[in-house]
Amino acid sequence: QVQLVESGGGLVQPGGSLRLSCAASRDIFRIQTLGWYRQAPGKLRERVATISSGDNISYVDVVKGRFTISRDNAKNTVNLQMNSLKPEDTAVYYCYAMMRFVSYWGQGTQVTVSS
Repeated sequence: QVQLVESGGGLVQPGGSLRLSCAASRDIFRIQTLGWYRQAPGKLRERVATISSGDNISYVDVVKGRFTISRDNAKNTVNLQMNSLKPEDTAVYYCYAMMRFVSYWGQGTQVTVSS
């Protein structure tokens, strides 16, 4: 099992940046997949970005070129650098891990993009 704790959310103006961090309770080196999902009010949860144990990275099209996912195996963290934020990026962002084909989720952190 693994516990995931997100941090770094908040209120930012359009065009601004935020960095989300997710701390895992165990060594992430062998975790199959890590990533970030988000859920806006009234919408389904959607995948934002994922990174595999082999550092294969995937982004949803709407964040390509603006968001960057990375993992720090020494610190057991997975991070999401979000630049050029838009109001439509407003959502609760969830850290995600898949290990031995079981999914784990953090509690979520709110990101609000508004002037």
